Amino acid sequence: MSDAPPTNPATIHARLRAAREAAGLSQGQVAKLMGMHRPTISEMEAGNRRIAAHELTKLADLYDAKVSWLLGEAPERAEANDPKLQLAARELSKLKPDDLDRLLKLIAAMKTDDDPKEPSK
Repeated sequence: MSDAPPTNPATIHARLRAAREAAGLSQGQVAKLMGMHRPTISEMEAGNRRIAAHELTKLADLYDAKVSWLLGEAPERAEANDPKLQLAARELSKLKPDDLDRLLKLIAAMKTDDDPKEPSK
């Protein structure tokens, strides 16, 4: 048995919608990318339809979100008073725009390379 707390279905559905909106996608766009009908996406976000594990993984990839966050196992956001977060923000504010762009590209590349959701080749 797992010691992990049970996931809250209401959290999953709310986070699916929030992630879709943050990604700037409509339900119709998501449905097309997922090979589904738009009402199916609406039913997922409303909590009226079960979401298969493979669907959740595909949605997480599409929204550039972690499955653990969608499941409600990760915090909604970082704490603003976290000293590490404050230090990072101070250091990032010192960067020139071009340097910040390069850093963000590097982070994106690292995330892609280290993402445990990706199957190993």
